[in-house]
Amino acid sequence: MHSMITIREAGPGDGDVLGEIHAVSWGISHGPLCTPKVAAAGIEERRVKWHTIVAEGGDPILLALLDDRAGAFSRFGASSSPGLAEIHTFFAHPDVWGSGLAAALLTATLDRLREAGYDRVHLWTLRDSAQARRFYGKHGFAETGRRHDHDFGEGPPVALMEFDRALPGPAL
Repeated sequence: MHSMITIREAGPGDGDVLGEIHAVSWGISHGPLCTPKVAAAGIEERRVKWHTIVAEGGDPILLALLDDRAGAFSRFGASSSPGLAEIHTFFAHPDVWGSGLAAALLTATLDRLREAGYDRVHLWTLRDSAQARRFYGKHGFAETGRRHDHDFGEGPPVALMEFDRALPGPAL
């Protein structure tokens, strides 16, 4: 049985599913690094915040579906560093880990950034997430050596590290 992957732009009706993917994935990746209170608040906050983000428009959001079930999403656009693109958000639901859905979504995201005229992209990921670091490394991203601490307002700040890569040239 071959799974079908579909990637499309997220729209106004997708707030719930974006929030759910973000909440569950964030709970596993970031939750253990936060105090229980911050982890619980973070999960709840992520369930509701995507409605607002989608409604406001702004940076594109791609939603990846596996057999018509939403499983991963990315949000990307200009970076605060001039000339660079940034993947602002990239989350995959644990149910789709290892399915190839996140890899397909990353490829689509990089294609869109290249089409928008960028030639380099960067992102920040958790220093303590071996899984995320492996995933980005496997897809051509390299550590830049830059670090950044994110403070969730309670408990120790969470260490982030920067990865970047060149965007592939147009397919011939």
